Amino acid sequence: MNTALAAAQAGVSIPTVRNWCRIGAVAAVKQAGRWIIDTASLAARIAIGAMKRPAKPVVYSVETMTAIGGRRWTKAGHDRVYLNEFETVPGLELDHYKSGSISYATLDGEKVSNAEGGRLASSVDKVYFDAADGKVHIKWGWGNPRSLDRDEIAERIFGAIRAAIAAL
Repeated sequence: MNTALAAAQAGVSIPTVRNWCRIGAVAAVKQAGRWIIDTASLAARIAIGAMKRPAKPVVYSVETMTAIGGRRWTKAGHDRVYLNEFETVPGLELDHYKSGSISYATLDGEKVSNAEGGRLASSVDKVYFDAADGKVHIKWGWGNPRSLDRDEIAERIFGAIRAAIAAL
């Protein structure tokens, strides 16, 4: 199992899973620069984490959205919190040349073409919480990626927001 799948299963961020691998909290080996995680070890780590603390309820509010890095905006009867940190597809990593062009792109640790990386990066324009209806909304960009559809991208973004709120 790779780090992205392990993070989704454990309900934590990918850097947390990488840290668990480095410190030996889960059994993992590094192959070709990527962590391969033992599923039984991950299940044991999740069980240990569940014993330590009960799951916190995830509450969507202006306060929680600003606490995870959102910026509040009010104008013309709208009250929103823009979540700029969540405008990229979770699991997408890009490296750029000095010119700004993409030099290397991975999705969940797997190499994808630079063009696909660009399509993924431009697939989401804005992510915001609307205080009027209490929901998180995604304004889609112009990118039309082939590796993930909009439902998969939305689930990744909503999952990352839930994980960030639960970590407060």
